[in-house]
Amino acid sequence: MLVGGGEGAFVEDQVTVLSRGAAQRGHMLIEVMRKLLLFAAFLPLLLSAQETVDQDTNWRIRREAAEHSHVMRTLHMLTDRYGPRLTGSPQHEAAAKWSAATLTEWGLKNVRLEPWKWGHPGWSNERASGFLITPVQDTLTFEVWAWTPSTDGPVTGRAVELVPPETPTKEELTAWLDANRAKVQGRMILLGKAAVVRVAFNPQNKRVEDSELRSRFDPIHPSPPNFPQRPQPVAGKLTANQIDEMIDPWLAANGALLRIRDAGREHGQIRAFANKSYDIAKAVPTVVLRNEDYGRIERLLGDGEDVQLKFDIVNHTYPAGETSYNVVAEIPGTDKSSEIVMLGGHLDSWHAATGATDNAIGVSMMMEAVRTMQALGLKPRRTIRIALWSGEEQGLLGSQAYVKEHFGKFEEPKPEFSNLVAYFNIDSGTGRVRGASVFGPPEAAAAVRTALAPFEDLGIVGAAESKSRNIGGTDSTSFSNAGLTGIGMSQDPIEYGSHTWHTNLDTYERIVPDDAMKASTVIAAAVWHVANREQPLARFSKEQMPPPPKPETEAAKPATK
Repeated sequence: MLVGGGEGAFVEDQVTVLSRGAAQRGHMLIEVMRKLLLFAAFLPLLLSAQETVDQDTNWRIRREAAEHSHVMRTLHMLTDRYGPRLTGSPQHEAAAKWSAATLTEWGLKNVRLEPWKWGHPGWSNERASGFLITPVQDTLTFEVWAWTPSTDGPVTGRAVELVPPETPTKEELTAWLDANRAKVQGRMILLGKAAVVRVAFNPQNKRVEDSELRSRFDPIHPSPPNFPQRPQPVAGKLTANQIDEMIDPWLAANGALLRIRDAGREHGQIRAFANKSYDIAKAVPTVVLRNEDYGRIERLLGDGEDVQLKFDIVNHTYPAGETSYNVVAEIPGTDKSSEIVMLGGHLDSWHAATGATDNAIGVSMMMEAVRTMQALGLKPRRTIRIALWSGEEQGLLGSQAYVKEHFGKFEEPKPEFSNLVAYFNIDSGTGRVRGASVFGPPEAAAAVRTALAPFEDLGIVGAAESKSRNIGGTDSTSFSNAGLTGIGMSQDPIEYGSHTWHTNLDTYERIVPDDAMKASTVIAAAVWHVANREQPLARFSKEQMPPPPKPETEAAKPATK
């Protein structure tokens, strides 16, 4: 018996050698494939590295923006003088005309107000006061709900709290309305229980950690930000809007004096939105009471007290407001003037405050970006066009109307569709610009990343590609939805989500001037770079273009912008 030798051992050795050779070849093939994949992933970066960045102009932009900035003066006018700027209101129209006149004064060309119809009257609140008069006396803190009527002079009435069923069916809500009809006449109606607003022990960060941003803007494996998701409708159950559509006319038909909503937020913050029908005949005078006052009244009612309230509200409607306006102006291009690079933000606001962080500061940054380029006498190759939108807060209506009129969409393009190189948008408050989301293939994001890279010292991290054509959040998505290159600028939150977004605290005082000046610097340089590249930004080909979303998946204005 042979052990560890002989012919059998020789054959085994040959098999082992062959196996090892195959394994080595397999490892080599895997390594080659890995390197090819890495090369493909980094190819956009390699291509972008070949781009020439105009560092001399970047430094001139930095100096002009730092030494002669108009951004806070522009903000002051849009907020203190012309705020709030509710779509369709005289204040918005006046703000649009002032912006157009200012852009003209700065030397921009083709300045105009482009009208579009949204089919509803304008509305504004002139004045409002409210008081708790029994069993104690105090002044109430509240905001008026838009597109609701005035009171009939000063009115006094007993407070009654009614609590509708949660997420009812239409039949369940109808039964509840029938059962409570007799409780409404001549009363001030608190709809729903007071929200329990807990003390926050972990306040929201005002700056985004660099590590989080590096992950978000990683060119190879970007991680999208975690935005809160909208509650999805439940089959057979009414949504909050559908509940209001039944309750508001029911209150009007049964003689309620006033509807009172709970703001449900801490420290006196109030968000006031609108009667979705935009028809004051379908609602009663309506206010949003700060949570602290709403809770106090609820507790007094719980004690069996006779709570009497007094309100005096004066509102106005404006039939001419069904036509609103986008402000448009240009720095004409030279040898590539037929191609267009756009930048902008929405000029309209809600009415609880003067709309500083949403979005007067964004408009001020964009206006400052074009002022800086104009003041330096820069002559871009492509035409640079600024647009200040209205109707954003009602569902991106102004920018959607503009895109439809001028560009069409990828599936049905208009002649100008091929001329638009990109649209830059900003709409997230006072924070520094930290990066950009670019609708398009990796090469487009890589080019924007190159344009932003010289401003790492100002907090810039990078740019990431996007493939989403969903409408929602802000005006850049109107462009992306059409298949155009929409670029959304990402910012530090500061107090946006926690304090100022759509609240009665959204005023001039909540702006960080240094952040605003740095953001306008970055935007001016990025727009200048894209306007002067030899080639337009890459677009999705017909084979690459994501399909448009189904209408039911498009969300107007999610809670995070």
